[in-house]
Amino acid sequence: MVNKQRLIGLTKKLLSLDSQNPPGDEKNIGLFVAGYMKRLGLKVDIYEFKKGRINVIARLKSPGQRHSLIITPHLDTVPAGKSWESAPLKAKISSGRIYGLGATDCKGNLASAMEAVRSIVEEKRRLGFDLIFAATADEECGSGLGLIPLLDKGYLKASAALVLDADDFHIVVAQKGLIHLKVKVQGRRAHGAYPWLGENAIDASLKIISQVKSRMLGLKKNKYLRMPTVNTGTIRGGDKVNIVSDWCEFELDFRFLPGTKAEDIIASLKQAVRKHARRAKIEIQSIQQPYAIPESHPLVTGLKKAMQSFRLNPKVTGSEGATVITFFQHKGIPALATGFGKSGCAHIDNEYAKIDHLYKGALALEKFLTEFQFKESLWKR
Repeated sequence: MVNKQRLIGLTKKLLSLDSQNPPGDEKNIGLFVAGYMKRLGLKVDIYEFKKGRINVIARLKSPGQRHSLIITPHLDTVPAGKSWESAPLKAKISSGRIYGLGATDCKGNLASAMEAVRSIVEEKRRLGFDLIFAATADEECGSGLGLIPLLDKGYLKASAALVLDADDFHIVVAQKGLIHLKVKVQGRRAHGAYPWLGENAIDASLKIISQVKSRMLGLKKNKYLRMPTVNTGTIRGGDKVNIVSDWCEFELDFRFLPGTKAEDIIASLKQAVRKHARRAKIEIQSIQQPYAIPESHPLVTGLKKAMQSFRLNPKVTGSEGATVITFFQHKGIPALATGFGKSGCAHIDNEYAKIDHLYKGALALEKFLTEFQFKESLWKR
């Protein structure tokens, strides 16, 4: 049985273990989680892709099962900063809340998952699949030392995945895609009094940006997500006010919806560049494709049912930002995200989670895991 007081104690312990990223060091918290899972009798493997950057994979086998399911919170937090009213690494409990760095993102979720697994083991519940508990490093800086290499190197393989990194029992079924890129425009220098003798790279850049933004408005809509966006994150150019600028660089952040391809957005950008600049270079920094899973998918309906059994009202929604869900997409693993933190509390001073939410989250997660079945007629591997 999920034990509320035990869960509170576990959350306090996790909050005390420093895993701020940057600088990035999940060793202490990783070893603690690994030891906890070993004591429960799970088979535990530790993977380090850089010294101190520990990933913990614990497996609870169910003999005779051909499917497996991953549940994955992350171990790291953002830096604490200097504006906390209390010690960020020392949990404080007040008015039903537990305060501490990572309480919402993501150590509260981690604690709820660990307590749910412990309850399953203690009650000797047999699951309808092999359970893979993956507590990963480096999520706050892109997962390059965590989930990405775990999947790419084949250390993590499963039929489905549940990412524990969301708030308020939301069930995240859609996510915007992401493109980060830099455009370098080259013009021709001239005296500012005779601009017709030159080619102004800044003017050309502004025209490119304007055209790209206008075309983004015509892209597809999605019921779970806001409209697609493009943000001009940085722009630099020119050498002096009375010189026609012969250079300009700007960076764009595209967020686009399921059903739209990154390649089509980049092609549209190239067309705008060709139209407004004679010489330019596009440097792609990163691409993350959008993601969507049907609301009728067994993962979604099973999780929703488990939450509703505890009088929770889960909201099926989408994520405007980039999460790790899409990394599973690349491997053909259906995934969604949920979590039990407090909306608006991630990455803030005096971060907290509601204790009752963590407790009900552990209960709902345990129920989901013990009742979920991979029905072959509904499941595609």
